[in-house]
Amino acid sequence: MCTSCFSCWGNVSICGSKSTTDDATEPTAPPRTQSSRTPGPSKRFSSMESRTPPMSSIPSIAESSTSRSNTSSAFNSSSSSNRDYSKASNSSKTSLSSIRESLPENPHIYSFSEICAATNNFLAKRFPSSSAAWRCSLKGKDVIIFQRRLRRSMEASRLRERLSLICRSHHASLTNLLGASTSGEQIYLVYEFVNGANLADCLRNPKNPNFTVLSNWMLRMQVALDMANGLDYIHSSLGLNQNFVHNHIKSTNVIITDQPSFHAMICQFGTAELCGEIPEYQHQPQEENLEITEASSSKLKRSDSRGMRFEGTRGYMSPEFQTTGIGTQKSDVFAFGVVLLELLSGEEPLKYKMEKETGNYRRVSVIETAREAMGDERTGSGEGKEVGGGGEGRLRRWVDRRLKDSFPVEVAEKMTRLALDCVDEDPDKRPHMQVVTGKISKLFLKSERWSNMMGVPSAITVSFAPR
Repeated sequence: MCTSCFSCWGNVSICGSKSTTDDATEPTAPPRTQSSRTPGPSKRFSSMESRTPPMSSIPSIAESSTSRSNTSSAFNSSSSSNRDYSKASNSSKTSLSSIRESLPENPHIYSFSEICAATNNFLAKRFPSSSAAWRCSLKGKDVIIFQRRLRRSMEASRLRERLSLICRSHHASLTNLLGASTSGEQIYLVYEFVNGANLADCLRNPKNPNFTVLSNWMLRMQVALDMANGLDYIHSSLGLNQNFVHNHIKSTNVIITDQPSFHAMICQFGTAELCGEIPEYQHQPQEENLEITEASSSKLKRSDSRGMRFEGTRGYMSPEFQTTGIGTQKSDVFAFGVVLLELLSGEEPLKYKMEKETGNYRRVSVIETAREAMGDERTGSGEGKEVGGGGEGRLRRWVDRRLKDSFPVEVAEKMTRLALDCVDEDPDKRPHMQVVTGKISKLFLKSERWSNMMGVPSAITVSFAPR
């Protein structure tokens, strides 16, 4: 190995080859020393040239910097694409989770021990609107548990089937049923809690009768439209050619929410189905239902009405329901008409007035007062009669005075006439909910145009607070 050539230091192969060549050409020469060695420039440069690669093979500074920049840009682009992909995946996960949360859950068959634990063995404070209802927390959710009596026995498989079909319903105007539990002759229905007040309390505040949160005509039209959409969904869109009945339509079962604005939601849908209040024949397809109803109505009147007591709220029960105790879609339409008359007048469906002459109490129905206001003394719907037959004066006096006489009279007349059509004593003359929903939608648009035309003057302030 060469010790004097610093250019060859560390390169054993080159130095070894050079020493071998010197030994072969000059065998008799004396050994070289550092002082006697005088290497020429030619040998030094030749050795360097032999080890130096050609300039064409050495990358230039510009090329190396370009390659480094390309590499860094590729790395940055890949990292940015990875970050975008991670963001996209996170956003997709978030959207999927939000969609999953918005969809109705699978129905739960709760155990009776879970119901007892949630209600503190039924010692918890009862919900104000019902004597057998508790607001509590069940499996991390704020719920309301209703206790009802089973009208007829139902197998577990049948209960699960009906429960899965009802829990599949998902509509903005219906409260969601989460599950149920049975114990003996009692069934416990678990509904999602909705923050708000029922329609009866909104219309008739016992603490301040002169105040109502529904002091605007458009708010009442919105409530009417929401109720119609919810009931139409139950009758037409839910059961896949099956007749579903609510059977508990009344003002206390309509919740008014104020988030984000005033809307109405129908409560306790599924109670009649799961408690056995609806006969099995009514779950047949709609084409066969009319024939079965005509053939079976007399049998049901004689057999079921004796052995089973039916429940109903006075003022909302149709004449045929009072006779047979069987809830139908037509009886739902009758109850909806009563609630609509409540919404327009602000009065109770039934109340008692004392006669000054005799001192006796006389029962007054909101249906009777509406017919007097419309000038319709008949018990039927009065088809063919001109709208507004009762005159504007009587109708204005009949409509809720807390509206301050600020409403479109023509729309109010048509709404009253539609409600009277719904409470016709003949169930065949009552309209279907699809027709009712369509008419209310048109009247809502007319009311909206009236509201935009009237407007609110900017020079005054409006307050809905009680005085």
